[in-house]
Amino acid sequence: MPSIKEFQVTFDCAQPERVARFWCEVLGYVVPPPPEGFATWDEFHRSLPREDQGAWFACVDPSGVGPRLYFQRVPEGKVAKNRLHLDVRVGTGLVGEERLAVLEAECARLVALGAVRVRLMPADDENESCIAMQDVEGNEFCLD
Repeated sequence: MPSIKEFQVTFDCAQPERVARFWCEVLGYVVPPPPEGFATWDEFHRSLPREDQGAWFACVDPSGVGPRLYFQRVPEGKVAKNRLHLDVRVGTGLVGEERLAVLEAECARLVALGAVRVRLMPADDENESCIAMQDVEGNEFCLD
């Protein structure tokens, strides 16, 4: 059986473009060029039937290494904890106060973008410190 070479992470959300642009800022991702024949994504979305306008948005890793992130509009709101979340690895290899300083600095940057800090999970015998957060629509993620 061949191994899977590529995957996409899909987010259900109310405002796909807003959430996608937040994650572009978090991860250094970019919005890919619009489809051929369209100067902008707005122009492309306006060409769709009204009910499909703004129904999805995507962003990609400019290096081509990370997965594509796809955001699709769904009618229902978020009602429970995510069963899957992203860990944003900003403190890899750091420990103690040095790790906390990096996590706190990144947390402050993301809060300014609209994220919500949930709580600090301090280091224990098995894990280093991390910060639980929520994106602009309440999806959980961790600064790790």
